[in-house]
Amino acid sequence: MDAIEAIMTRRSIRSFTPEAVTPGELETLLRAAMAAPSAGNQQPWHFVVIRDPAILAKIPAINPHAAMAAGAAAAVLICADESLEKFKGYWMQDCSAAMENLLLAAHALGLGAVWTGVYPVLERVEGFRALCGLPESVTPLGLAPIGHPAEIKPAVDRFAPARIHADTW
Repeated sequence: MDAIEAIMTRRSIRSFTPEAVTPGELETLLRAAMAAPSAGNQQPWHFVVIRDPAILAKIPAINPHAAMAAGAAAAVLICADESLEKFKGYWMQDCSAAMENLLLAAHALGLGAVWTGVYPVLERVEGFRALCGLPESVTPLGLAPIGHPAEIKPAVDRFAPARIHADTW
């Protein structure tokens, strides 16, 4: 699958089969995430790979919009260590780029994934800090439950010419 096809056909998958995600697949996803651009190339990210079913089952209590994590083979919590930033305040953009790379790589591998937001909801941030033992200096941006898709979603054309402005608004 080429890059344009991956971008145009990637969909949020919220239902997974029981099939495992291999360590090699997870490494590929993390390598793709870490290939993302970041301000000053500081790469402020850290990743918590969650595979323990008992931990995955606790996630819906922290984030009800991540209920599908309980049925996922794995999840990746993308976090930022602000002390690694060269240009303060850009960690959200950096970690968002890493998340998108991870989602596109999952799709290219035939896996399903969905971006579930954590930051800036304080209860979710603190919930994931407690669940995953994150240091206080590390802030979770989002969680990507990952697995083999149990649903097929067709591509959707979201191109909206009315949202394009030439030179000025």
